[in-house]
Amino acid sequence: VVYWDSPGSVTGEKEGRELRQKNRRFGESLLVVEAGATVSFPNDDPIFHNVFSLSKAKSFDLGYYPQGQTRKVKFPKPGLVDVFCHLHPNMSASILVVPNRVY
Repeated sequence: VVYWDSPGSVTGEKEGRELRQKNRRFGESLLVVEAGATVSFPNDDPIFHNVFSLSKAKSFDLGYYPQGQTRKVKFPKPGLVDVFCHLHPNMSASILVVPNRVY
């Protein structure tokens, strides 16, 4: 991913980004969002998932939730956020939070 490494007046869409869970995997292996964006994590599987990250840029744990539910996380600062599921060790994705929408 190539991006403009300078915060500033360049802003973009900070809502509506999502990382879906389907077939015991994340819908994308890499999601790029602007700092300040909120990402939804909808569960489209007929089983529970627990999405979490221990990354320095943003750590979180969304708890266990069933099909049809979603959780949201705001990513306030740039950095790489690795995302996993406690219940399914094969599930992983990364969210690259960039300073602005130029990428």
